[in-house]
Amino acid sequence: MAVNRTPAVFIHGAWFHMSCWEGWAERFAAHGFAVCVPGWPGEAPTVAQVRRDPGPLRDLGLDALTAHYAEIVRSLGTPPVLIGHSAGGLVVQQLIGAGLGRAAVALAPVPVNGVVPAEVRTRPWSPVPAGSDRHQGFVSLPPSQFRHTVANTVGDEEAAKLFERHVVPAPRRLLADLGLDRGPHPDRRAVAVTVDTDKATRGPLLLVSGQEDRMVADVSTRSVYKLYGDSTAVTGLKQYADRGHSLVVDSGWPTVAAHVLAWLAANGVEPLAAQDAEG
Repeated sequence: MAVNRTPAVFIHGAWFHMSCWEGWAERFAAHGFAVCVPGWPGEAPTVAQVRRDPGPLRDLGLDALTAHYAEIVRSLGTPPVLIGHSAGGLVVQQLIGAGLGRAAVALAPVPVNGVVPAEVRTRPWSPVPAGSDRHQGFVSLPPSQFRHTVANTVGDEEAAKLFERHVVPAPRRLLADLGLDRGPHPDRRAVAVTVDTDKATRGPLLLVSGQEDRMVADVSTRSVYKLYGDSTAVTGLKQYADRGHSLVVDSGWPTVAAHVLAWLAANGVEPLAAQDAEG
């Protein structure tokens, strides 16, 4: 009997760089998981590089993003734990619904199956096009909007540090696929992505929401959780009363990560996976 480390694949959301998973990667590696933070296809390794020239991400849409991670998951010798935030939380639901992965955790996920991400009338943001020719096809989230919409539960100083460390322009094509390209307009649409919420053979799925989230409202995550109600597969919901959309990266992230690790263990997902040896 061979024993392999269970991979943990981390998928970030729009306006964030893969660096947002630094703390999580260290924490999961310390618990014995084989950590994988591959980033989006074409994503540069540093925030500064993406801000300077995000061009390789220009035409990235949701289908290509999901296919990118599906290929990565299939290439792993052991079914991984899938952990995604925002758009990444949507992607992990697609992957686990397709039978890819051992378990999935969707943190403040952009919702699926016709659920609208936030209340139209109270949505307090409107993303703006990025400036230079190199940034055509991208949408920036200015510091003031990041503070108000994403980092609304932390102080000004922490919000500013989070912005400088992790925030990058997002591809307009992807935002359109996610229904995040229109701002506070009454014709705002739900995300046109369907996940098989009735599937009984998938691995365990945990949905996590912040009740102060202004990007993906807690009510939206609860609505998606209810869609999974007819499935006999394990589905969990964890709500944080005082957390916003930055819950994976702000100073409270260790509490969220600890809950995820405990939930995985409670559902039989261990850092070491036993496999039958060949021959």
